[in-house]
Order: sequence, then structure tokens, then C-alpha cells
Amino acid sequence: MHELGIAQRLIETAVALIPAGAPPVALLRVQLGALAGVSKDELLFGFEAMSPDTSCAGARLEIEEVPAVVHCPQCGIDFPVADVDQLLCPTCGSPAVLVMQGKELILTSVEIHETEVHDEAVHA
Repeated sequence: MHELGIAQRLIETAVALIPAGAPPVALLRVQLGALAGVSKDELLFGFEAMSPDTSCAGARLEIEEVPAVVHCPQCGIDFPVADVDQLLCPTCGSPAVLVMQGKELILTSVEIHETEVHDEAVHA
């Protein structure tokens, strides 16, 4: 399950992005393409397994699934596909398609916990 390694890399990247002494990570947002070869459920499991004892402990991993879209240079059309077995143009049947989106795995944002500041003025 290579999702464990991917989860570890996401955690390492998030930790490297936050400044030293910052509050812990609250949320990581990721875009995951339909053709990326990564299971959403296994990535979520991997993140939960790899995040304890890191600045991401207790953080949520939010995954936006990106559909696959391919382009047919023959017809000039873009069309969605469900998987790599459907990479034929629906208009001309050409197998010469270019993947335009759906292979990505992108860490789009990292949010840290907000810290509350209490004004504890002492009255004499």
C-alpha cells in the first residue's frame, strides 16, 4: 500500500510549510485525480496511521476528488472518463487522447489551529 508513503510525504510537506513554534496543523486539503492510482480510503487510513506524534496529530485530511478529463487532438474535444479503460474519443473513436486532468495529487492548503489569546489583566 503505497498510500502510507504518500501520507507520510504529505505530513512532512505540511510540517515544513508551517513556521517554527506555530500551533499544530488542523487541516490538510488535497486534490486527488481519478487517474492518480491512489485510493482515497487508503490515503485517509494512511494519514490517520502516520500522523500521531507529528504536528499533524488530530488533523483532518480533506480530499477533493478531481475527475479525469481527456482531450482528443483529432476532434479537438475534451471529455470526461471514468477510468483508463475508456480512453477512446466518443466522437471519432480515436485512442490518441491526452489526459488534461485527473492524474494529480496536490496538497492545496494547510491550516493550523487558531490560538486563543486571553486577556488576563490583574486588578489591584
